[in-house]
Amino acid sequence: MKNLRRKVYMAAGYNTISMGTGRKEFNPKKERPGLEEYLIEAGQGVLTQIDGGAKSVDESVLGNFMAAHFNKQGNLPGFFPMIDKGLEYKPATSVEGACGSGSLSLVSGIKSVLAESAEVVLSMGAEVQNTVKAIYGADILAYAGWFKKRKKGHAYFFPGQFSDRAGAYFAKYDRDKARKGMAQWYANAIENARLDPTAQEYHNTHPDPYGLSFKSEPNGKVFVDNLNYMDCSKVSDAASGIIIASEEGLKRIGIDKKDAVEVVGYAQVIRNITEDPTELTELKAIKTTIEKVFQSTGLSIDQIATVELHDCFTIAGILTVEALGLAKPGEGCDFVAKGNTKRDGILPMNTTGGLIGWGHPTGGTGVHQAVTIWQQLTGKTGKAQINISAERPYGMTINMGGDDVTINAIIYKKGE
Repeated sequence: MKNLRRKVYMAAGYNTISMGTGRKEFNPKKERPGLEEYLIEAGQGVLTQIDGGAKSVDESVLGNFMAAHFNKQGNLPGFFPMIDKGLEYKPATSVEGACGSGSLSLVSGIKSVLAESAEVVLSMGAEVQNTVKAIYGADILAYAGWFKKRKKGHAYFFPGQFSDRAGAYFAKYDRDKARKGMAQWYANAIENARLDPTAQEYHNTHPDPYGLSFKSEPNGKVFVDNLNYMDCSKVSDAASGIIIASEEGLKRIGIDKKDAVEVVGYAQVIRNITEDPTELTELKAIKTTIEKVFQSTGLSIDQIATVELHDCFTIAGILTVEALGLAKPGEGCDFVAKGNTKRDGILPMNTTGGLIGWGHPTGGTGVHQAVTIWQQLTGKTGKAQINISAERPYGMTINMGGDDVTINAIIYKKGE
């Protein structure tokens, strides 16, 4: 895959607000926008940026995890004509890979452009999950794991899974150092989210997010044994969209290459969902995916300017830092604690807050990551903008579904 058979670009990204606890306008007792409203806002937000709007789109694809349970709605491709009549009677699909559904939407669009079955694809990701109480939502989200194991798992299934990973990390390395790195990861997420008006933690004004997290000892009697609430991404409602296009497609929609990002390469890996991880302190599927995408592109981590990675929990952020080769096993926490992943660090990560700060609308997260990289590489991130140097011109997204099961990694550079 070192040289894709044709050039593929992304442009015209759009994110709705990530709605949920933490936003001032969020009120669980009042009626809120539904799945339809989020799809319309994000879809139209993309289409209004391109010449010809929906008429210029050849096909559409939506990443979504659990609308059938959260919203009692299936047959999601049928909602694209609701976004715009110009999408009616055109191909549309939906894809599902748990929290990795958004990146599956991206990869589906990339493959269509590579196959020349489409020149312009509307890729979207969405999830509306504040429709049920948290404990019931945790049960629905547990479908991202093997259900037979879920029966024996923690009531908060995925916090329990990653609590076990954190506990193994504490035991194998150093608990205090690990918790300092995890607290710094949380602080970075909040500081970055405060710069993006669409982020769920945009309104967070706590004067010391690091201290808040580090001083909050995990308590298995009220939550899980090795994570506190700050270590976890929140329940989020949001949708994101972006255009995936060929060179001819960019011309059709009137977007200059300098306002787009080129997809340099991608890799996809699946791990057996019915088997437990062989090593709790390693995200093996993520590590394998990273190795594959670097091998296929001929690039290295030293050439990446910024990464959007899947920090569903702070320990996942630490373990992905190690999977990227930025630190040895057990030293990812030190790498983060030293400020290396902050927006002015060696390798800025999750510059609009990531899953913990911006939000985690499960099926939409992968597309949100791509939108953020597009914004950063084209200078459209507003107050959250970081410096992209000529020596490190690439951006990267890593999206994970389940406990290191469905993984997609994509590398981008500014179009030229």
